[in-house]
Amino acid sequence: MKPAARHNAIEHHWQAGRHAAALDDWAGAARAFDRAAALAPRDALIRLNVARARLRAGDVQGAASAARQAHALQPTDALACRVLAECLIQQQRFAEAAEVFSAMPREAPRDHDLLLAQGNALLQSRRLREAVDVLLQALALKMDSALAHYRLGLCFKDLGQAQEATECFRTVIELGDPGVRELALTLLVHESRQACDWSHLEADTRQLLGLLDGATETLSPFALLALDATPAQQRRIGELRTRGLVRGVQPLPKPATTRPPGPIRVGYLSADFCRHATSVLMVEMLERRDRTRFEVFLYSHSVEDGSEVQRRVRAACDHYLDVTHLDNQAVARRMRDDALDIVVDLKGHTRQSRFEILAWRPAPVQVTWLGYPATTGADFIDYVVGDPVVTPLADAANFSECIAQLPHSYQPNDSQRPLPPAPSRSAVGLPQDAVVMCCFNQSYKISPAMLDLWSRILLQSPGAVLWLLAWNAHAEARLCAELEHRGVARDRVHFAPKLELADHIARLRCADLFLDTWPCNAHTTASEALWAGVPVLTVPGPTFASRVAASLVRASGLDELVCDDADAYVQTAVALAADPGSLAAVRQRLASTRAQGPLFDARRFAHDLEALFARMVDRARQGLSPQALPAADSS
Repeated sequence: MKPAARHNAIEHHWQAGRHAAALDDWAGAARAFDRAAALAPRDALIRLNVARARLRAGDVQGAASAARQAHALQPTDALACRVLAECLIQQQRFAEAAEVFSAMPREAPRDHDLLLAQGNALLQSRRLREAVDVLLQALALKMDSALAHYRLGLCFKDLGQAQEATECFRTVIELGDPGVRELALTLLVHESRQACDWSHLEADTRQLLGLLDGATETLSPFALLALDATPAQQRRIGELRTRGLVRGVQPLPKPATTRPPGPIRVGYLSADFCRHATSVLMVEMLERRDRTRFEVFLYSHSVEDGSEVQRRVRAACDHYLDVTHLDNQAVARRMRDDALDIVVDLKGHTRQSRFEILAWRPAPVQVTWLGYPATTGADFIDYVVGDPVVTPLADAANFSECIAQLPHSYQPNDSQRPLPPAPSRSAVGLPQDAVVMCCFNQSYKISPAMLDLWSRILLQSPGAVLWLLAWNAHAEARLCAELEHRGVARDRVHFAPKLELADHIARLRCADLFLDTWPCNAHTTASEALWAGVPVLTVPGPTFASRVAASLVRASGLDELVCDDADAYVQTAVALAADPGSLAAVRQRLASTRAQGPLFDARRFAHDLEALFARMVDRARQGLSPQALPAADSS
């Protein structure tokens, strides 16, 4: 083709692509730009437009390919770097995106937007200190950038600097940028609680709950778990957030053929198939499953930490699929191709969740379980797995899903977790002859109301001390000050550093009684205490998250430690502290039920869960819609 004709053809395809883009026909735009790129293979700008059009059309892999070609042609060009990094981030390739930015020559121009994108790539790839430096550079160019302050707050949050995080989130709120402001408000409330900074908590909480009356879709449901929010409010925020996550998603067409008879295929979706509480809890349940009746798939977007629990989880399943770099629709299609009978999301509205994958309807039965103790608010999830304590059937209106109950506790446990001998009390900084009352919950679960109750207990129990987790320095200092203000001397409060699981279980055995919190209970922390032989005292509330400890305690046969109200909680704690014989008897009973009761019986749990899954699948195969499934003991 002659140069003039080639130029005219390129211009024609270029204009056709722009016209298609103006009509939101991004697939058509991509085809037109592709034709132009074929005639001008060295033109980086055309390749970039191919990438952008493919990205808007949902072809993330094709977009990344075109962006790589453009970047190879102009590796120092800021726009080429930005587009390639955006494509890589869409593929969850955060570390690669960060490297694209880092490889830019020092003299290459970096405006605010590029630095903001680079900071996000570093944040997502967990290079937090570097992310802070880059985001501060972005703020130096645009101090009123709400998004930069928000991402800086996320960095401080993950670095355990709750005080600095709250300052960033409050700045975002003051800047008033819609969308970002609401995200920051939920995290401000959470991080204020994490730092035990309660100076503005009441007003911030009131503002957050007030937003539920509108249609804001960027609020974080997780933040409500530790607040005095009603079950209806929890459902409302779940519905709002889910609506924002799945807008525009169309379910996959129903399969043309049915799968031949065989084992029930169960797929689990999570970012936590690694050294995480979820895997620690469920690993033995997976190992004890009936391999003749159930075929298990793991769809993992977890970190590769090489931990023992990660190896055990993978070995316990039939198929392990790393879907980290697949987009959501591609994961859903893979699930559909695997002909699952049930898909189980283990994350809900928690960090690194991709539960919106289920909006494509990859399986005939879709379930939420274990990771998020509340309703998701998603109409594409059929069942929430609970038990008669955390999800009583009378609470059906508070759940968008149908309630499916296990007979004992909804929480699995690993009877192979370590149980080393206790160290001496002096080795962990505790007085030898005191009654040790502990709470190893994260500090965001502690409230002024809980400190009021703990102070009452300590003031009526002169021989007792309080043992808390040293979560962050700001929280530790504030908790001590608040307790002193309530009359509890500083030398009666002790803090325990964060340790690896085996060492943590060992030191837990030095405690006499675990004092639970509400409205967000100890969850995995409670079962760790019970495993270590430490009774847990709790008061169940109206929400799932406020009933978890009661579920675990009842499954341990210690019903008398599930109190009716706060006064009974104080009275029971004081009575046990005053009667070492009664407390020792409770601990002895707990030790015996650890071996014989249902809470740590993984084989029984696996059997019960499989029976529940079979009931769900049986209904679906009969063409029946999901309905509440009351507890039925399958033993």
